[in-house]
Amino acid sequence: MNVRITVELPDDVAEHSNPGREALETLAIEGYRSGALTNYQASQLLGMSRLEFDGFLKARGISDFAYGVQDLNRDLDDLAKLELRSLTR
Repeated sequence: MNVRITVELPDDVAEHSNPGREALETLAIEGYRSGALTNYQASQLLGMSRLEFDGFLKARGISDFAYGVQDLNRDLDDLAKLELRSLTR
């Protein structure tokens, strides 16, 4: 299910070249930093893969929160579950 959110922006912010995208990127970054969003959730919010999101963070100098060992372990667990499902079909 997708949810549409409407936000009113001050005129000076609305004059930016792509204010909606800027707001969405800020939401994803801050959500990820705070732990409210996982790497996967933040990357999906921006329409990126997890690795693209990692590059997105690094390009903005946000490396402390980039894809880490816990993310890798979670991905490996998910992959193992998917492989098991495909074998039982």
